[in-house]
Amino acid sequence: MKWIWIILALVYLLSPYDLIPGLHPVSWIDDLVILGLLYRYLSRLNRMRPPGGQPPGGESRQEADRQEKTAHRPQSPYDILGISPGAGRDEIKTAYRKLASQYHPDKVAHLGAEFQALAEQRFKEIQEAYHQLIR
Repeated sequence: MKWIWIILALVYLLSPYDLIPGLHPVSWIDDLVILGLLYRYLSRLNRMRPPGGQPPGGESRQEADRQEKTAHRPQSPYDILGISPGAGRDEIKTAYRKLASQYHPDKVAHLGAEFQALAEQRFKEIQEAYHQLIR
């Protein structure tokens, strides 16, 4: 659709007929308006396009693979519990209890099977991180 508007604008600019014929002393002012609108439209298209040349919202397969690999990278126990590496036992216990109550299987029993499975997996990660830090 965008190419149709660009072609129509160019045809209008090259045609001898004007939208506003002779009502003003400068008869080419409407051509300047059309050129300005065309320039604005094309510059917006170029600004929306990322430097890699992919249209907005379209990811390359390499980018998707890289994001998938970083998503499955093992996290440290501190990252899992959301605490700083120098945290004391009390802070570790507090973070564990907060996350455990949030992801406990009994708390997500009303959700669908997929969410229950994800919550169970997250709860196991939280438990493992807690036991690693408390030892």
